[in-house]
Amino acid sequence: MQSIQRKGTTARYSDSVVHNGVAYIVEVPTSVDGDIGSQTQEILDSLARQLEDIGSSTSRILSASIYLTDMADYAGMNAAWDAWVPAGTAPSRACLQVVALAQPGWRVEIAITAAVA
Repeated sequence: MQSIQRKGTTARYSDSVVHNGVAYIVEVPTSVDGDIGSQTQEILDSLARQLEDIGSSTSRILSASIYLTDMADYAGMNAAWDAWVPAGTAPSRACLQVVALAQPGWRVEIAITAAVA
C-alpha cells in the first residue's frame, strides 16, 4: 500500500496531499480586497512554494482547475498565469465561472495536480 503524505493539515483540509507520486493542492487568495491580478498572484506564489516544499515545481503541473466568480476577470487571471507557467509546460486546464467562493471577496480559486519527483 502506498503512503499518503499530508502537509498543513487542519480539521477541514490539508495544504497539500501527495500519493503515488502525484500532488493535489488547492489554493485561495490571502486577501479579500485585491483585484484579480493580485489575488491570482498570491495564489500562484503560494502554489510555487508548496510545490517546491514537496519536491515538485511549476513545470510538473499535470492539471489545473480555475474557478472565477466573474469571467470578466479571465484576462487578468491569465496575465498572471501565463507569466507563471514555464514555456512549453502548460498543463491541461479548465476555467469555470462559479456563483461564489467560500469567502466573500475571493475572486479566484485554483486546484492543481502535479507530478512529484
